[in-house]
Amino acid sequence: MFSVIIPSLNNLKYLKLCIESIRKNSKYDHEIIVHSNIGSDGTIDYLKKNNIKFTHTKKNSGIPEGVNIAAKKASKNYIVYAHDDFYFFPGWDTAFFKEINKMTNNLYYFSGTMVQNGQVNLNCGSSIETFDEQKALTEYKNIDYYDFQGSTWAPHIIHKDTWNKVGGFSEEYFPGTGSDPDLNMKLWNIGVRIFKGLQDCKVYHFGSIVTRKFKNKEVKTESGSKGDKIFLKKWGFKIKFFNKFYLRGCISKNGRIYCNRYDGPLKEPIKNFSYFFNLVLNKIIFLYYKSLN
Repeated sequence: MFSVIIPSLNNLKYLKLCIESIRKNSKYDHEIIVHSNIGSDGTIDYLKKNNIKFTHTKKNSGIPEGVNIAAKKASKNYIVYAHDDFYFFPGWDTAFFKEINKMTNNLYYFSGTMVQNGQVNLNCGSSIETFDEQKALTEYKNIDYYDFQGSTWAPHIIHKDTWNKVGGFSEEYFPGTGSDPDLNMKLWNIGVRIFKGLQDCKVYHFGSIVTRKFKNKEVKTESGSKGDKIFLKKWGFKIKFFNKFYLRGCISKNGRIYCNRYDGPLKEPIKNFSYFFNLVLNKIIFLYYKSLN
């Protein structure tokens, strides 16, 4: 049905749980493709032993390059991008499939709802050691959320033809920050106006496990504001501007993510005072960065 691409960086315990949840909680049979960065923790042996398709770089190639490498092996028509610290709840794939079946073309970008570290506050453990799977599987059914406008970036699904048309992730965003909104910007430019988050596609998100594990160590996993600078220099405005005025997307506040209810395909940004005021500010910052080159 789908090709599920999972980049991973020496995070075998979480990767195992992620893959197990896909196999256990999916209605359809999906192709799982892991890109293993470094893979010195037993990841490669695990993937080989369990006949899981994978690609591998001995270095940390970052999320954009890793996903692009793995996506070249995709044999299905739909690309799902996932983090290795996700636990997929039942119904995730039927939610995607249901929305895709409503479409008459491939101009869409659907994403899921993140639980625990995301829109929904349901604490079933902050680590794999404290994860209460039974509680999660019981209580997720009672979550009353809504389909939302914009994106939480992952998990997401797009048609493989669309993915190839825009060239997948842009690899200049190594190790990853900024690559998701950049992908959305590229999709916008080819006419995609359906950016829809689905309440029935839920994942439990442990939250930046790899970033925390390698913080201040030898492996670079976070680029900070670099991604926003790249986006600004590439598109002429910052990620926050694109998210607010184009995607009408989710915002992060006090550790939670807040999203607007989905109300249909997006239109061109409303060019009012707030739009032009913020655009001018973005252009000033853009010119400043350009002058430094």
